Amino acid sequence: MNKPFELLVFDWDGTLMDSEAHIVASLKRAIGDVELPELPHTEMSNVIGLGLAEAIERLFPGIEAGLRERIADRYRYHFLADDPCEPFDGAEEVLRALSQQGYLMAVATGKGRRGLDQVLDNSGFRPLFDITRCSDETRSKPHPQMLQEIMVVLDVEPSRTLMIGDTEYDLQMANNAGVVPLAVSYGVHAVERLHRHKPRGCLDSIRELPAWLATVEPGS
Repeated sequence: MNKPFELLVFDWDGTLMDSEAHIVASLKRAIGDVELPELPHTEMSNVIGLGLAEAIERLFPGIEAGLRERIADRYRYHFLADDPCEPFDGAEEVLRALSQQGYLMAVATGKGRRGLDQVLDNSGFRPLFDITRCSDETRSKPHPQMLQEIMVVLDVEPSRTLMIGDTEYDLQMANNAGVVPLAVSYGVHAVERLHRHKPRGCLDSIRELPAWLATVEPGS
């Protein structure tokens, strides 16, 4: 099979895992723990995809470093203590099928390493990925470092790499790395916002990915 890409890189939250509600609830509890004012749901969901430090800075511009770390610590506590998240319908089936077709697969996420390791183990998805990168190991999205490191380790060119994500941060990172971006419409950011970054396509379900790949001409 002459595949259009060698490497498929997935965002985690909002792309493979239906985790928006749990992330926002954990942020809300963490902010309450340090007695800062409650924020609207939309403000908190908007920062999903960024690294934790960057997300807190976006929510509280100019926040003192010590307070930022306290919020981050409380967020990690709440998120790791209770993980009710489930994969999106069809995610496991699609990942297993693509792995069997010989694609290299990776995760590039705004999660920290502890958080990603927990959800990889809970979901059973760990064996499906060749490599993963987290925001506490590299610079946060939309900086291209995560994708650059993944491609170097797996020895794949940007033109043969597809980045799949639900936020503009994913698509910006892909564009910054010279990687082909593919959006999904069922996650955090609105479709109109995603289209500003010129993704190659936009899927309404992760189940659509194998059929979409079959329509792409190698080298196009």
